[in-house]
Amino acid sequence: MPEAQQAASLSPSKRHVLLRRLASSVTLWALVIGTLFVKNKVISDYVFLITMMAIAGIGLAEFYDLVGRRQLACFKGLGVFGGLLLMTSTFVYLSDAFPLHLHPAKANDFETSVLIVFVLGLCLRQLVSRTNPAGITAIATTLFGLMYVPWLLNFIQKIKFFPDIHAAHYVLYFILVTKFSDLGAYVVGSLIGKHKMCPRISPGKTWEGFAGALAVSTLASVLFFQAAQAKLVHMNLGHAIILGILLGGAAVVGDLIESLFKREAGVKDSGRLFPGIGGMLDLMDSLLFNAPLMYVYLRHVLTA
Repeated sequence: MPEAQQAASLSPSKRHVLLRRLASSVTLWALVIGTLFVKNKVISDYVFLITMMAIAGIGLAEFYDLVGRRQLACFKGLGVFGGLLLMTSTFVYLSDAFPLHLHPAKANDFETSVLIVFVLGLCLRQLVSRTNPAGITAIATTLFGLMYVPWLLNFIQKIKFFPDIHAAHYVLYFILVTKFSDLGAYVVGSLIGKHKMCPRISPGKTWEGFAGALAVSTLASVLFFQAAQAKLVHMNLGHAIILGILLGGAAVVGDLIESLFKREAGVKDSGRLFPGIGGMLDLMDSLLFNAPLMYVYLRHVLTA
């Protein structure tokens, strides 16, 4: 059933939410994807970096706000600074800004060094604090926030700078498949969803919606592969089907994980930045799981 007919089949309120979600999602991700195909490489790289840093910084700040609503200690300012530093350093390491354009796999060792410095910095921050009696909690929540948002999101950069492939098309591919998974889950779940998937975390999620996510993401994966297979080097139809299923399933899990954090914090959305969706974290929750999954598959399966 075409999307327009699916939307028309929804109740007025659900149709309105769907259209607002689509508009917000398309606007942001069109900006991100558009920067990948700018002909001027310097402009493309740096606008992409600024956009990714804005997404990571806002999303991480929203996560720390959820931590605060749980009345747990964290070092929000230091965490956001560390997250932005992590993304910037990876960009410098992998892009032409660095004298040696190295393989993205090498960035893992470099990131480890950044994380070591960050952990030591958190310990020193607690050491000089005179007002925070919950040092273990503050260090743990701050570090987890950095790992959950900017570190996972940083795998998009590793895909972008992956050598010997049309990397921009792979970034476009995995974002589209992920977002079509979100769309399939919402539309199918709204239309025919009856069997609750995980009511203690997200009462709206159903097994029918999960099946819709897998079906739509797999279909999107196969269609995109058929349309752009000359650019998706190393991929074949079998890989397209497997990735469609993997990315579709992981997108639902990523959404559920963020729903778990929001439920613990007692909020419906992580923020109010995007009409119909909520905050930045609501918009990118599924991508946080799919970015590293796409990178690992690209590195260890498609180009092994």
